[in-house]
Amino acid sequence: MKIKAAVLEEFGQPLEIHEVDLAEPKSGEVLVRLSACGVCHTDLYTASGADPSGYAPTVLGHEGAGIVEKLGPDVTSVAPGDQVVTLFSPQCRECIHCLSERTNLCLAIRDMQGKGFLPDGTTRLGRDDEPIRHFMGTSTFAEYTVMPEIALAKVNPEAPPEHACLFACGLSTGLGAAMNTAKVEAGATCVVFGAGMVGLGAVAGCRLQGAERIVCVDLSEERLELAKGQGATDTMVGGSDVVDRIVEMTGGFGADYTFEATGNVAVMRQAVEAARMGWGLCTVAGVAGKGEVLEVVPRYLITGRRVAGSSFGGVKGRDQVPQYIERALAGDIDVAAFVSHRITLDEVNRGFELMEAQDGIRSVIGFG
Repeated sequence: MKIKAAVLEEFGQPLEIHEVDLAEPKSGEVLVRLSACGVCHTDLYTASGADPSGYAPTVLGHEGAGIVEKLGPDVTSVAPGDQVVTLFSPQCRECIHCLSERTNLCLAIRDMQGKGFLPDGTTRLGRDDEPIRHFMGTSTFAEYTVMPEIALAKVNPEAPPEHACLFACGLSTGLGAAMNTAKVEAGATCVVFGAGMVGLGAVAGCRLQGAERIVCVDLSEERLELAKGQGATDTMVGGSDVVDRIVEMTGGFGADYTFEATGNVAVMRQAVEAARMGWGLCTVAGVAGKGEVLEVVPRYLITGRRVAGSSFGGVKGRDQVPQYIERALAGDIDVAAFVSHRITLDEVNRGFELMEAQDGIRSVIGFG
């Protein structure tokens, strides 16, 4: 079939809207008609050329929600008409990682996905008989996509698509960082660095876990106001003295849990140093640039602080994304506050411009 898609032809250049070919789903694969897709920083990160694992040409996009249109052979967990959320972090439920509670990093299709291919080592996207690679196994900047069954979460059909799609990456990453990776305890003091989508999700996750004090740090007063709406009890404008201020406001010890959601290695260091002596845990969810290094003074670790990384918030997508969406439908998570701009696929580059200008939290592409 012919579809319209946003193609990354060359790093550092705007995406180009083209008509491309999409082949039928093969065994274990599903054809999905996209309803909505968030424009995430990871898409911009790859488009800019900063991603060391990036490739072109490819159809970008990974924060999608849509409707199942057609099944390939042997698909059993979804049916035509189901609403699904796309998962760049799949869940086969069978590999050693899926069977462990210690990680969400499924091994089933990881190698091929990282190279831009579907599990059989080929693509379903093409143009003039030349293959176009899949981005993060999803490629949701398109009217339709073909994806592995194990990378789709079946969700409540009542969930608005422009809300559901945000659980495909940013919102689940933040929620999961607090709820899965850090496992914030009730009564804890938490500090979240960054009030973008991931950081605001982490604020909400800390609230849902029963944290007593949640401090959000950002350079934007407007974003800090949004953090209050997600449960922040205190806000702080970032700066070189932010660690000293956090230590002072926590009786000289630091926070029980800190979260870094900016991708800035200098801020990552602040998040480590703001964690409590004795048992403080710093969870790093931000993605740093190519070649950047996090410097940690060993004394901070020797005195009891720990550092953990968090990919997709430790979320096992097929199991937990539907649960998060149910909590949003129940009113526990204010998702509407995150949707700042509604755009069309033709306006995808404007979504990047708004992101670079830090205008709003999330631009969402609607497909009608």
